[in-house]
Amino acid sequence: MRRDPYAHGARRVIELMRRILVTGVSGFVGGALGVHLRKLGYEVTGISRGEPRKGSVDDYFQCDLAQTDVRYPAADAIVHCAALSSPWASPKNYRANNVEAARHLVEHAKRSQTHFIFISSSSVYYAHGDQLELTEEDPLPLCPINEYAATKRQAEALVREAEIPHAILRPRAVFGPGDTVLFPRILRAAERGALPRILRPDGQSPRADLIYIENLSHYIERAIALNETGTFNLTNNQPVDLYPFLEGLLEKLGIPKPRKTVKVGTAMMFARAAELASQYLFNYKEPPITRFGVEVMAYSKTFDVSKMLATFGPPPVSIETGVDRFLEWHRTQWKSH
Repeated sequence: MRRDPYAHGARRVIELMRRILVTGVSGFVGGALGVHLRKLGYEVTGISRGEPRKGSVDDYFQCDLAQTDVRYPAADAIVHCAALSSPWASPKNYRANNVEAARHLVEHAKRSQTHFIFISSSSVYYAHGDQLELTEEDPLPLCPINEYAATKRQAEALVREAEIPHAILRPRAVFGPGDTVLFPRILRAAERGALPRILRPDGQSPRADLIYIENLSHYIERAIALNETGTFNLTNNQPVDLYPFLEGLLEKLGIPKPRKTVKVGTAMMFARAAELASQYLFNYKEPPITRFGVEVMAYSKTFDVSKMLATFGPPPVSIETGVDRFLEWHRTQWKSH
């Protein structure tokens, strides 16, 4: 059994791995991670194109990681959170933000032999249809499901090929206070009456894994403190039935449940048409529906996290508590606007 790295003088690990370089501190994951690490006594230097989130850094450098002239500060470990994580954008922007930025950071880590932690995505596994209990050893599909997944896979390959001490973390559906992508999009669509229930051929609700932001930050810190290497799936280890889960969320916020239904094949057809219009007419402006979005809302995606549990332990915060904290934050944000 792996010992608790905080016990028996293991605080010495933090003392030796004190300076952490975190990219993407203006974003949801990077910003939350910076706050979490600083609370534990780490010194955080942040890099991002936008202003860092409040309380996330001790020092900060504003730059575009896709550029070649970035001068990286010294650090004991690098956590690369920055990415273009939108489900739809131009291939050029994905390559610049997700591949070239990773390439430059990996080259820096190789020169300095710095422990490199790459925040990848569970989407690298995705293929059409249900996928249950995916493990880190499962082969990835021959064709990535979208450009985001493709560029995350390319970045992972860069990390592995660099022959540096590294950990690749694949979180699934990160949510919590500060989220600007996952739940807010769903809630906005529901408020507009634009969130249909997508009907599977079997009529069942898909199963879905998620991870609360504090748990993700906790696991990233564990990877730093343990100087861990390898690839890890990260979830809350609490799969949910997606539509009952979302409907419960909407009910707590007083938002009507989706009344419209659409068959999955029809939804895919509309999504493809919307993507083509975006690509050829609107310069890759994100369409109201994408095939990736349909895939997420129609098919089960669950993950085996035995490796995560054995290495880092159970998640500190349950899905239920995480949802309550998100709702409290969301209501505060709504009142402030």
